[in-house]
Amino acid sequence: MSTQSALLKVMSDAARKAARGLNRDFGELAELQVAKKAPADFVSAADLKSEQVIFEQLSKARPGYGFLAEERGMIEGTDKTHTWIVDPLDGTTNFLHAIPHFAITIALQREGQVVAAITHNPVTNELFWAEKGKGAFVNDRRLRVAARTRMDEAVLATGIPVLGHGQHARFLKELHQVSQRVAGVRRFGSAALDLAWIAAGRYDGYWERDLKSWDMAAGMLLVTEAGGRVSDADGEDDVLGAGSICAGNLEIQPQLLEWLRAAK
Repeated sequence: MSTQSALLKVMSDAARKAARGLNRDFGELAELQVAKKAPADFVSAADLKSEQVIFEQLSKARPGYGFLAEERGMIEGTDKTHTWIVDPLDGTTNFLHAIPHFAITIALQREGQVVAAITHNPVTNELFWAEKGKGAFVNDRRLRVAARTRMDEAVLATGIPVLGHGQHARFLKELHQVSQRVAGVRRFGSAALDLAWIAAGRYDGYWERDLKSWDMAAGMLLVTEAGGRVSDADGEDDVLGAGSICAGNLEIQPQLLEWLRAAK
C-alpha cells in the first residue's frame, strides 16, 4: 500500500472530479448513439467541461503554475518553473462511439522534467499514478513492466494514422516489420492508456507517431517509474519535442526500435 503525496492528491482529486462529469456524459452518449444522432458537439462539450474542472481544481491548489492543455493551449503562469500538461479526454473517438476506453491524463513538468503523473480511466475506476523516483502505481498497487523478453510472446500496442493525420505508408511499413514477429498488435485508441498499460505489464511494447505532449507526458513517467524505457520512435530522448514514442521493458523496447528503424 502506498500513500500519495500532497501533490499527487491534488492531481488525483482533480481527475476524479472531472471523471464524474465524463461518466455522466458517457452514459447519455450511449443513449444518443442508439438514437442515431450525431454526437460530435456533445463530445467536444464534454471535453471542454472536463478541462474546465481540472483547470479550476489545479489553479486553486497551485496558483501560478502554467497550464498546457488540448482545448485551451498554453496558459503562462507566474511560476515559470512549473507547467501542468493535461488531456481532459484522451480517446475521444472511443468516447464518441460509446466505447468504454478513454482517460483523463495530467502531468506536472518542473523545469522541463515530468515529475508527477496521473492517468485515470473513469469507466474502470483505475487511477494510474507516479512521482519521479517513487515508483508507479494503479490505485494502491505497485506497478512493474512485464518481464517477457521474447518478441514472439509479446503483445504490442500502437496507433494507426487516421484521416488527415500522420504517414500511412510509413506506418504500414512499420506494422509489416513488427506484426509478423510478435504474438499480437493492438490498437485501442488512447495513447495515455497504452502507456499506463505498458507500466502495468499488460502490453510489452508500444510505438506511435504524430502525438502531442499531453498524450504522452504522464505515460512516460508511469513507464519509467515502473522500470521500463521510453524514447521517441527514432531512439532519441526528446519524446515530447519529437511527438513520437517507443516504450517497453529494457529488453523489448530496443528490439522494437530496431524494427522501426528497419522499416524506413
